[in-house]
Amino acid sequence: MSFVKRNTVLSARPGRPLAQPALTPEKQPLAPGIRPSPLDGRPTTSTGTSSLDQLLAGHAGLPLGTCLLIEEQGTTDFSGILLRYYAAEGLVQGHQVHLVGYPPEWRHQLPGVAAPESKAKTAQQPPPPEEKMKIAWRYEALGNTATPGSAPTRGDASQGTFCHSFDLTKRLSPTSCKGTLHSTPSTCPPTFDQPPPTSTTPFKAIIQHLQTKLSTSPSNTIHRVVIPSLLLPTLYHPHCAHPSEALQFLHALRALLRQYPAQLTALLTLPTSLYPRTSGLVRWMELLCDGVLELIPLPANPGAPPPPKPSSSSSSGPGGAGGGAEKSDQVQGLLRVHTLPVYHEKGGGGAGASSFRETLGFSLSASRGLVIRPYSLPPLEEEDGGEREKGGGGGKEGIEF
Repeated sequence: MSFVKRNTVLSARPGRPLAQPALTPEKQPLAPGIRPSPLDGRPTTSTGTSSLDQLLAGHAGLPLGTCLLIEEQGTTDFSGILLRYYAAEGLVQGHQVHLVGYPPEWRHQLPGVAAPESKAKTAQQPPPPEEKMKIAWRYEALGNTATPGSAPTRGDASQGTFCHSFDLTKRLSPTSCKGTLHSTPSTCPPTFDQPPPTSTTPFKAIIQHLQTKLSTSPSNTIHRVVIPSLLLPTLYHPHCAHPSEALQFLHALRALLRQYPAQLTALLTLPTSLYPRTSGLVRWMELLCDGVLELIPLPANPGAPPPPKPSSSSSSGPGGAGGGAEKSDQVQGLLRVHTLPVYHEKGGGGAGASSFRETLGFSLSASRGLVIRPYSLPPLEEEDGGEREKGGGGGKEGIEF
């Protein structure tokens, strides 16, 4: 056996080239509207609704290469509003938006970008004092660093706005659109009696359209697919509702999402009043989608008395502002989380792990959009008032502790 000193460098064999260090590939800049997930670093994009972004398994956005199915009961159109926010966010960010079912004039129904808040209030308030940590100089930057579990902001000045604020009372202006809205081939022929062509069905024509657009676009171009009210008879030919056609379409869409995992996302809606979740077709459709959410609108209470009208003195004070806030904060429906994107396949968790256990509600307002938050039953004020009247005529003497 031969022994070599530890500090001696072994020389290379004659005629053998020296090993060169591997060159690290340069980082390509992210496209507008894309940022890495705080959970695992995968690229994500915003759905246009900040509260929905916080719900998606801790990724703070919709991961690229995934699709989200939103089911809705009843005749309301809350899911359609989420689609409009999703499409408007893509157009503002400069993405390519592909619309299924609706004509291109649907762009005139998209909400406009909300005006920025006035700087008068911020100018009146004194700037916060600068506080520096006195432990060590390298810990001074920790005060401005967000924790992994904290909710991310709507955007960063250096990277651009990730999620814009939209106003339902306005319409998206052409000057705000940096992207393009593409209308896919129609899913409904001029007359329902006309049979679809035997060679290419409407769903196959849509898949071919998406395949062509994705293959010819640059690799840094982001595409969004908007599919409203899937299998609705007024938008889709009855032939599309056959399980063989619908499931093959979702299979092909899922294949495109996996083929272009850094360019494509999709958002679908499904009316469960026509296609309930108990049917086998809907169960298979849910398995082919990466995330499934269900919106359950709450029925209005016809027997409730109308809210009192604020007087002129109270409307200008805090009472008038409070009444308007309570009306916009009223819960209009419940939200159920069945599956989340990149949660059941490759892990996930974080902020979205608790969404399976708690009851969520949503409310809609013109300025803030659709807001999702935990739901709890309000206190029974009428029953408490009745007990007080029975106990002591509504005075303090009737209250017993």
